[in-house]
Amino acid sequence: MTAQDLATVRADYPGYRIWREITPGRDRYVARSLLPGLNPHTVVTADLSELRSVLEPAGAIPDLAAFTAARANIARMYDRWLGGKDNFEADRAAADGVQQRFPEVAEVARANRAFLARAVRYVARHGISQFIDAGAGLPASPNVHEIAREEAPDARVVYVDHDPVVLSHARALLAVDANVSVVAGDIRDPARMLADPALTRMIDAGDPVCVLLVSVLHFLSAGDADAAVAAFRRWMAPGSYLVISAGTTTGTDPELLRQLQAAYAGTAPVTGRTAAEIEAWFDGFSLTRPGVVDVWAWRPGSIQRPAQSRARMLAGVGRKPSTGNGWPM
Repeated sequence: MTAQDLATVRADYPGYRIWREITPGRDRYVARSLLPGLNPHTVVTADLSELRSVLEPAGAIPDLAAFTAARANIARMYDRWLGGKDNFEADRAAADGVQQRFPEVAEVARANRAFLARAVRYVARHGISQFIDAGAGLPASPNVHEIAREEAPDARVVYVDHDPVVLSHARALLAVDANVSVVAGDIRDPARMLADPALTRMIDAGDPVCVLLVSVLHFLSAGDADAAVAAFRRWMAPGSYLVISAGTTTGTDPELLRQLQAAYAGTAPVTGRTAAEIEAWFDGFSLTRPGVVDVWAWRPGSIQRPAQSRARMLAGVGRKPSTGNGWPM
């Protein structure tokens, strides 16, 4: 079996951590459940095909939603604010509770999605044809590959997320051709993510790439977010683009931050960052005009400033200069 075969099995069963152990006189594969109630808990075999056959009855992809339906989920709450239908009662209750107190959160979510579309078109028009959407969340039409192909018909896109429910939806809807891939990966471990065979067969690290970190970094601790951005910056080839949007404490009502932290309690942290801290993520990169601004204000088709918003999300696009080193192998 090849490394790609192992990567495929990992992608098909995101509810399991799957690895290969090679020791003197022994070569075997191990799969261990990552979710409570997902059986079998552990499988050990020397045959990758046998591993797949044992995991198959577990229904690791389609049934994962059952494990999280009773608790609000980051991606599904966001889907609710965007007007999507991929959400459960717990997600709707949590999202609507926040929106009842702060109606602008849905407007900011939509503005953020519109920023992503504008940024992808901008980058594609500047010659980028490979994209990594890290922390992609649930599919939301138009998706990154659809937007990019308006300008670059041969665009290759890798969607990355660590949420099993998101991965299940994404594989069903997004892995539609040879130039689109869905990878199980965690932004908190960028080295492992970027070395995944399912990503490396799609993305040429020696060529410029666009890395999208859109509405995801505020769901990490400050240290994890800073480390992840720094790792991506080092890995990206000269001429690459970094696209970021994130919630900020600068100008945001502190009560909204408290409500979001309560809504996501037990699933993810909600970390507010200042405008200066968000701008620092672009250190060493050339910021495109107009710099780091509110999501609605980044190169909009028309200026439609919200009347009064207690919720702010900042966004920016930076280009790595044509000097520098790639990922330190």
